[in-house]
This record gives sequence, C-alpha cells and structure tokens, in this order.
Amino acid sequence: MSENVNYGIIGCGMMGQEHIRNIALMDGAAVVATLEPDPAMAAATALLVPDATAHGSVASMLDDPRLDALVIASPNFLHVPQIMEIAERRALPLLVEKPLYTGTDQAAVLSTIRYPAPIWVAMEYRYMPPIASLIARARDVTGPPAMLTIREHRFPFLPKVNNWNRFNAFSGGTFVEKCCHFFDLMRLILDAEPVRVMASAGQVVNHLEERYGGRAPDILDSGYVMVEFDGGQRAMLELCMFAEGARYQEELSLVGPRGKIEARVPGPTRFWPDALGAPPVAELELSPRAPKAPQVLEIPVDPALLEAGDHNGATFYQHSRFREVVLGRAEVEVTLSDGMRAVEMGLAAQTSAATGLPVDLAR
Repeated sequence: MSENVNYGIIGCGMMGQEHIRNIALMDGAAVVATLEPDPAMAAATALLVPDATAHGSVASMLDDPRLDALVIASPNFLHVPQIMEIAERRALPLLVEKPLYTGTDQAAVLSTIRYPAPIWVAMEYRYMPPIASLIARARDVTGPPAMLTIREHRFPFLPKVNNWNRFNAFSGGTFVEKCCHFFDLMRLILDAEPVRVMASAGQVVNHLEERYGGRAPDILDSGYVMVEFDGGQRAMLELCMFAEGARYQEELSLVGPRGKIEARVPGPTRFWPDALGAPPVAELELSPRAPKAPQVLEIPVDPALLEAGDHNGATFYQHSRFREVVLGRAEVEVTLSDGMRAVEMGLAAQTSAATGLPVDLAR
C-alpha cells in the first residue's frame, strides 16, 4: 500500500478547515476532495486546498477513486445520515467529529450499522499535550483514581452557518455538543463506566437577546454535572461559557490515595490579546501526598500547531494516529462505542438539568 493518504473532507466550516490545515502539516497526507455547501466557507476552503476537487454531494465524493479516508466535520445533526450513506455506498476509513449523534433516535439508527472499515470518533481533547501527559502519568502520581474534576471556562458559542449551533434540535444540546469531550475523558481517565448522572444548568448570560426566524436559542451557557461510576469513582464537570478572560480554558484535577495531578490548558492563541504579551503555556502539576513536593511542568506546543487550530495541537496528533490506522499499522483509539457512550452521558446531563432529577445509565 502507498504511504500517501488522500482525504475527503465533508463539511468545511471552522472545524473542517482546522482538519485541512493540520493534514497539510503531515508528511504523506493530502486533501484531494471537499464538500461544503455554504458559498463563503467553500471559498475559504478553496484558498486552503486549491487543487482539491469540490463536490456537491456525498455520493459524488464517494465516486472519487483517489480517496483513502474521509473526515466528517459537518453540523452535528448530519453526522449519522452521512455515516449511513457512506456505509451503504463505499465504507472508507472514517474520522467523525464529535458528537457522533444528537438524540436517541439517531443512536438507534447508528446501533444497526455494520461498517467494515475503521471508524475513529474525533475526541481532540484526549490529544492535547497537557491532558495526554496527565493521562500517561496519572496512576503513577495518584494511584487508583477516586475523584476527577474538569473545569472549562471559555468563550461563548461562535457563530456557525445558519446558526445551527443555537438550537438543541441541531446540536444535541450544550452538554452533548460541547461536553461529550469531557465525558469521554472521564471514562478514559477513570477506566470506569458511568452509572448515574446529575446536572444543574441554565442559560444565564449568552444568546438571551438573539432571535433566528423568530426563535430564541435554547442552548445552555453554564452548569455543573456530577457523574458516579461503577467502581465508586466520581467526576464533576464545571462549564461556564462567559469566562473567556481566564488564563486557562480547561483545568483538570485528578486525585487518588497517593496524590493529585492537574493539567491546565490555555484557550486558542488567536483569542489572546497581543497587549498581554505571549500567550500562556500549558502546565502539568504533580502533587504527591508524601513527601509533599508539588512540581509544575510547562508543556509547550509547537507554534505551527497552535497556529493550525484551536485545540492546543491536538488535531495534528490525532490525525497522525488516524493516518497509521488508515495505513493498517495501528488500531482505532476512539471507537464508535466510545463516541456513543460520551453522547449518552451528555444527553443524560441535558435531561437531568431539565428535570432536576438524576438519570441512571444502564451498566
């Protein structure tokens, strides 16, 4: 098999263009086909990959014999229909952006899929260098993990084409669209399965005056989620989407009987004001209980990777691993089951926040 991997990108908005920029940084990889119905986004994409063929449909793209793999970065509610069409027509290795689906009806459809090629669900946060470092060193520092806290203090939802991300029906809801990353991290770091989800959340500051076709956005902008796991571990998510003034956007704290380990991740460098000087550098802090000796380590990221996207270099590292899967040299690290479980947790959080009641999950 050739060492070159030719990609098709389905959905070339902000995230699709981030995938394109990161693929361009890899040796032996090229974007040869795109699908983007929005004229402005299509024009921006053409500037990034002028030699790629622009297609008008998934079916047309799948007829391109050069393709070795596909990336789905379309609006959330389109993921499942597009996956099913690809499965029926030409099951190429597939990297699907999160969230994998948006509701229980789509989960039922997806549960019937028989896909003979690899499917990798794009959970970029696993591959942010400070978070990857926490995952790699966690048990040596903490012993068996007991408590995990994830805080994301960030900017509001950005505008998207036709404002689809303003409505739960299209996004799955904030705890699905934004936070399935974190529920995936909880399962991965704790190596356990969730059994109960409790949430309190609301729309407090953002989007209150916005109207689209006479409709007010119904997405959450802040809240807490607590998750209990089958091994007795507990995890908590704290989300605030009107806190972009913070030095760090994501902060993770894992505690076990031997100590604590923390990761701190700055937000996108493009949002850091030049007047404040250089953007913050990601950190990892190790805090053993005995002897007490807290240690802070900087986790710098190549500036070229920071320039290529908003995920602290993670998109590049994820693609590097996915390429190895396409070439048949590695296994999928974020499976279809992982992606479905993360959305299940997000939907449970949405339900708990709406009802005020805990939601039990099947073991």
